[in-house]
Amino acid sequence: MDSNGDGIGDIQGIIEKLDYLRLLGADVIWLSPVYDSPNDDNGYDIRNYQAIMKEFGTMADFDQMLTEVHNRGMKLVMDLVVNHTSDEHIWFVESKKSKDNPYRDYYFWRKGKEGQEPNNWGSVFGGSAWQYDETTDEYYLHLFSKKQPDLNWENPKLRKEVYNMMKFWLDKGIDGFRMDVINMISKNPELPDGDKRKGQLYGDGGRYFMNGPRIHEFLQEMNQEVLSKYPVMTVGEMPGAAPEDAVLYTDPERKEVNMIFTFEHMDLDSAPGDKWNLKPFELVELKENLAKWQTALHNKGWNSLYWNNHDQPRIVSRFGDDDPYRVESAKMLAACLHFMQGTPYIYQGEEIGMTNVKFTSLDDYRDIETINMYNERRALGYSHEEIMNSIYGKGRDNARTPMQWDSTDNAGFTTGTPWIKVNPRYKEINAKAALEDPSSIFYFYQKLIQLRKEMDIITKGGFELLLKDHSQLFVYERKLYDERLLVVCNFSGEEVVVEDEAVGTKLKNDHVLLGNYETVGTNVLRPYEVIVLKNS
Repeated sequence: MDSNGDGIGDIQGIIEKLDYLRLLGADVIWLSPVYDSPNDDNGYDIRNYQAIMKEFGTMADFDQMLTEVHNRGMKLVMDLVVNHTSDEHIWFVESKKSKDNPYRDYYFWRKGKEGQEPNNWGSVFGGSAWQYDETTDEYYLHLFSKKQPDLNWENPKLRKEVYNMMKFWLDKGIDGFRMDVINMISKNPELPDGDKRKGQLYGDGGRYFMNGPRIHEFLQEMNQEVLSKYPVMTVGEMPGAAPEDAVLYTDPERKEVNMIFTFEHMDLDSAPGDKWNLKPFELVELKENLAKWQTALHNKGWNSLYWNNHDQPRIVSRFGDDDPYRVESAKMLAACLHFMQGTPYIYQGEEIGMTNVKFTSLDDYRDIETINMYNERRALGYSHEEIMNSIYGKGRDNARTPMQWDSTDNAGFTTGTPWIKVNPRYKEINAKAALEDPSSIFYFYQKLIQLRKEMDIITKGGFELLLKDHSQLFVYERKLYDERLLVVCNFSGEEVVVEDEAVGTKLKNDHVLLGNYETVGTNVLRPYEVIVLKNS
């Protein structure tokens, strides 16, 4: 929410909407970075960790927000971005001055190899992961934008600086951190060449910088030096982490992080290794993946449950149907996730069923990853239409269009010109309309949150996937002692007959806890229907 008409959401705007979040039932608010930044990558390029971006407000605004969040019984989690900084951060400005600068090895500097980059790694945002700098005739590593040089965690001085910065925020009273690509902070010091696929310009260095050699040591040190001294919640964003990694990261005995964000279920509608090469979504794959995580972490670690975030397209357009079954499929997807074990994350606008957006011109997009990919693919001969199709499916700006508060100009987000265009569907899809409709997606989410707080089975029970090979139905059971929940989700736009006798019997005899249609039938599920049953 933009409080001052400059087109950019801000801290006073958040304060204005805290009662809305409280009404929904949220316990914790996670803020994407609000720190001082040149904004090359939407604030994930930090220039000063202990200053607020002027467009967002002042430190006094931040302190006011924290007080008001706590007064409403909620908590605040900040984004911790310490795999990289902005190239305008004072550490990097110093680091590039000379090879013997005290800040030189806060970053990865290497000589070129035979007039080329030090290795063949590609950046996540396209192009090489290395940038040449004339001043010292060396290259620096940037796994993301060239304006986001990677920090060298091998340096104990750098780690101490990071821990002091974390204490600065925790001493203010914040309640934890979401840690950006935290499993990339330990790199194989040799920085070997990555595997190169046919037709790819660059190698994939992932196995040398994801879940690297000292990652557990660094996280345990961070916990010992900082986190253990405060009552906090931590979630690590960890691309390339499998369930066995997650068990190590989240096992309370190991004292690393409380939970992680996995990416596996978010990569199922892309070809391996390239998110922009879309492939049809297969429900059987999704079920297998989520069941694997539910089972592997039960009684050993802890799951994060999410469909959406600032990097992912809108789930209702992705695994659901954003027209004509937008409401039904949004509710079904919500229930499917919220009855699993773990901590659910609701991304802004998910609770009102916001959809993907299709801007026809590249000029309307703001995301550096999208723009770099477009230019790279055009140079390789892809057509504009082909590339735009990938952007409509997987572009990060799908999630970044302004929150749709009401049906007035610019969706009530700003009185000025928004930094990115509003999704044109705001007239029908907005928070004001949702709050006025007792059967809205918003109140369905509210009910799900309430049930999670009332029913131990949801947070503690075991998980069993049923009908695992069914291509349209996602059915699972949760059990705790003699209590049982059955969750039956139709992921298709057509009626599906439940032919399994055991599931059919439960549908007939068990108590209906929740559904997304006004009436509940028997063993025929309507398009995108969800039914949750409790044993009598």
